[in-house]
Amino acid sequence: MRAISYNNTDPLEVKHPACYKRITFSFNRSSELPKAQVLLRRVRSATQSRLWRMQHPYKNFPDKNYWNKSVGFRDYAEISSLWTPKFTISKKDQTITAGSCFAQHMSKAMREAGFRWLNCEPAPKYLYPDQAKAFNYGIYSFRTSNIYTASALKQWIIWAEDRGETIKDRYWSDGERFFDPFRPTIEPGGFCSLIELEASRQTVLRAIRKAIRKADLFVFTLGLTESWVHKETGEVYAVCPGTAAGTFDEAQHIFSNADYPSILDDMKFVIEFIRRINPRIRFLLTVSPVPLVATASDQHVLPATIYSKSVLRAVAGNLEQTFPFVDYFPSYEIVSAFPFKGDFFKENLRSVTPDGVAFVMRHFIGALIDGETDQCPSHAEANPVVDMNEDDTVVCEELFLEKK
Repeated sequence: MRAISYNNTDPLEVKHPACYKRITFSFNRSSELPKAQVLLRRVRSATQSRLWRMQHPYKNFPDKNYWNKSVGFRDYAEISSLWTPKFTISKKDQTITAGSCFAQHMSKAMREAGFRWLNCEPAPKYLYPDQAKAFNYGIYSFRTSNIYTASALKQWIIWAEDRGETIKDRYWSDGERFFDPFRPTIEPGGFCSLIELEASRQTVLRAIRKAIRKADLFVFTLGLTESWVHKETGEVYAVCPGTAAGTFDEAQHIFSNADYPSILDDMKFVIEFIRRINPRIRFLLTVSPVPLVATASDQHVLPATIYSKSVLRAVAGNLEQTFPFVDYFPSYEIVSAFPFKGDFFKENLRSVTPDGVAFVMRHFIGALIDGETDQCPSHAEANPVVDMNEDDTVVCEELFLEKK
């Protein structure tokens, strides 16, 4: 800061570096300027000494709390300490995963690192690994496929507990094939009968009931605010009817773009509902960094994406601050924040590169392992179905939105 300034008149005016008040020194320029400069140095020295002695919280924070020390002037590969787990997550803990497409990377990383991932709906033994993956086994802890919104998660939890009584007659048909409106891609080509569809639905509901009762940790990735719902029942579809399956009916299918209060209410309901069933369970929330494929709002897809992710991030932050058993991992920030310069996106600026996924997971697993004190052996089940290599793509029903 420049502490000395001249007016058009002879007096020398100095801005006090602490209170910014102006101090005026009168002098004869030709003879007394050196004296004024000495006095000015004394004022500066006394003020700096007093400021040095002042105590305030910002004097004692770790480096990660300061932008220039932890982010500015650094290569992004050197950025560290982005997440400190709120509670210990041990390899002994039984973990379940669900959420939007990016959540698939979270579950895969935990399995490969030896954490105990619960597969509550394993593939039938007669299926080969590639067949099992095609039928959406081993992707999440239960075979719902992606759960993009908080409202969809809420309804799955409710249906699991009431055994799906309210949705027994919900189906889409295409010729002789039948589709589950709430997971239309779960069975390639659809089910051969309504009996098969209902049996599969009851299987996934049992798997959800089992998962929330056995789990020590629920990792859920928030993906979207936008969804399509049935006008009369309020039931939330996995994807817009008429894209992956079904027929769009303008009179029955309405667009919803959830706001902060409604998403927060839905997530609080889910957390409190599950905790009443299983008081020991904890939650780890993330937000998907993957932009929207398309928006049904009247906005351009770019600001629509920013709105969606900002609201979801704010909800996750509120929940993390409200509940001691809820934590947040910043996968969204690690991929999308401007210090990373967009390097973790492919050319379409939407898909996350394998290097980007690996970078996120190093921060995630690294923080977990650094906090791990017991060196228990891996409890992860060997399952070739979930051992996806770097080139495997995630299962993402949202991609149907851009198919014409």
